[in-house]
Amino acid sequence: MVRISFTPNLLRHVQTPADAVEGDSIGAALEAYFQLNPTARTYVLDDQGMVRKHIAIFLNRDMIPASQALATEVQEQDELYVAQALSGG
Repeated sequence: MVRISFTPNLLRHVQTPADAVEGDSIGAALEAYFQLNPTARTYVLDDQGMVRKHIAIFLNRDMIPASQALATEVQEQDELYVAQALSGG
């Protein structure tokens, strides 16, 4: 199973407890997580089903580009970390 964790700052908006889910890609693992926690979907994906602009997804500590994230393959013992990306100047 793939372990998914979320940054604590997302907890201010929606309950996102860490969990282990089945999936062969980041997109499939997230979809399995959203089946358990549907409210989290709107904070991670936009209305087109793409990773939101200010969300960063890490696979085993490596940040995956948003354009590739959902199709990126995962293995059974991988860890996903979903973070709210920071921007500013």
